[in-house]
Amino acid sequence: MTHPLSRFANPSLRRRAQVLLLGALMACSGVAAAATRVIVLDSAEAQLTLIDPTTHKVVDTQPTGKEPHHLMITPDRSSLIVANSVSNSLLFIDPRTGQLQRRMEGVDDPYQLGFSPDHRWFVTAALRLNRVDVYRYDGHTMALAKRIPIGKTPSHLNFSSDGKTVFVTLQDSGELAAIDLATQTIAWRMPVGNAPAGLWMTPGDKYLLVGMTGEDDVAVVDWHKRQVVKRIPTGRGAHNFRSLDDGRHVAASNRVSNTISIIDYVALTKTRDITGLLPGPDDMELTADKRYLWVTFRFARHVGVIDMSNYTLVDTIRVGRSPHGIYFADRAPVLGPNPD
Repeated sequence: MTHPLSRFANPSLRRRAQVLLLGALMACSGVAAAATRVIVLDSAEAQLTLIDPTTHKVVDTQPTGKEPHHLMITPDRSSLIVANSVSNSLLFIDPRTGQLQRRMEGVDDPYQLGFSPDHRWFVTAALRLNRVDVYRYDGHTMALAKRIPIGKTPSHLNFSSDGKTVFVTLQDSGELAAIDLATQTIAWRMPVGNAPAGLWMTPGDKYLLVGMTGEDDVAVVDWHKRQVVKRIPTGRGAHNFRSLDDGRHVAASNRVSNTISIIDYVALTKTRDITGLLPGPDDMELTADKRYLWVTFRFARHVGVIDMSNYTLVDTIRVGRSPHGIYFADRAPVLGPNPD
């Protein structure tokens, strides 16, 4: 009997046909590539919840460590890092499926985390320890360079485009600080108001937007001159940001007002509020087609889906206690140098 691939005389064509045949056989036998999931960190449950992005149904949960708050994609996009702040560890998971790849112990209190745009540095904000830790990064391993004592409750991070500076909000000190990464020293610090949290850099590194969680606005900081030049009224508990990838707008969550404000970062004005939300909107993620904005409701044990064509909450999905970070691989880009 003639082998079905024998008609491919060219060896390279024969190998290609073998690969195609194997793929077809795997698909027929039900062995297909794992489906993409929406990954949600339930910070008070020590777990992540996996959601089917099409059906909006929870399909699985996976254990993490204690208090997973924030997550960050690696520069090569092969892993999503989950920071377990109380367990002093990092989890590396598959960014599409949420399945565990490996665990890294001995990282003290990693609350917020980020890679510098030049990929030379990995930085964590140790919120409980009032410290920022700077690691050298070679594309594979992280080596601690320095632990930097800083003001009370370092919270969120952002970077300058050249990778030379990391900015840190100090929630209980009411300050914004800048750290020189080459020397691992504090370059400066300045007061910005009550309980600063999320950070977002406007194009050209002109301004830093700061979510003022203890107030009802976003502070616009000219960090070159170290001064607040404007305050954009948003809502009580202004907290975190997600770019809308339209070249003009960024979303800001207001955890106390239970709204999301849309900010024009060119005009430095608010254009609208998204209302009708559950308590505690926090972290956000945007679908690749820019149609839907997903948001964690920190105080409601739910995740929400907002239709950005009419700014309406169209679905809610129950997850674990205190959902915080959220990510999915099929998403709109994040405008650099802002962390993913």
